[in-house]
Amino acid sequence: MEHLTLETLGLAEAPRDHPLLYPGVWPRESGLLDGDRMLPLDVLVHPGRTPVLAVGSNASPAQLRHKMTESGIRSPIPMVKARVTGLDVGVSAHVSRLGYVSASPVEAPGTVRELFVTWLDDEQLAVIDASEGVPLPDGNYRRAWLPAPDVRIEPAPGVVLPGAYVYVNRHGVLHDGTGAPRTHPGQRPLLTELLVGSVRLRKLFGVTPEEFCARARADRRLCERGTRLFKDEKLVTASGLERYQGAGG
Repeated sequence: MEHLTLETLGLAEAPRDHPLLYPGVWPRESGLLDGDRMLPLDVLVHPGRTPVLAVGSNASPAQLRHKMTESGIRSPIPMVKARVTGLDVGVSAHVSRLGYVSASPVEAPGTVRELFVTWLDDEQLAVIDASEGVPLPDGNYRRAWLPAPDVRIEPAPGVVLPGAYVYVNRHGVLHDGTGAPRTHPGQRPLLTELLVGSVRLRKLFGVTPEEFCARARADRRLCERGTRLFKDEKLVTASGLERYQGAGG
């Protein structure tokens, strides 16, 4: 099964190692992430597991593999491509210590996106929760249950999930200048736009996306200053999903 390895499929590079590639390469189709392989997957609904929508790097098999390996977990993860209505991919209003500005879900009635549902067992869910800061009082994300019909999740025509969890950024999201949440265009264009638009941000992180990533990586205090700057410059708005936090999560 050498042709099914992440390397062969072009899925092996994790955003944590290459921040300008964020959110990483997503699979073309549903699959079973099993170690360094992406295997075919016929079953799209997995009772007994927790469905979690991935809007950023959690849809990158390489990123997921790294998180699980780091915690000593080797069990496979079903990743199911789904048609999602009512949700879009916004920009988190915080700077990650991994060197990028990550994605965060935003309410978007009528918007249709193709996203991945990761079906996690209890151990896997605990790892992802921890990676998103859920257990921490000052963590960046909170896990929220999005019920149907508020958000419609269709892994196959005629198959609609009763809902799924998603990670909502507790800092809010960046807006597009009109007050509406902006969508995440990918890391390099996002950082380019943010740096061009803010003298203070350039003073902290440099003038290029490469400088931004290099300065942000593993510098907790600098990332915190960048996060505060988003708010100070009034770049932040609500995601529209705040009301779901604590509902079932």
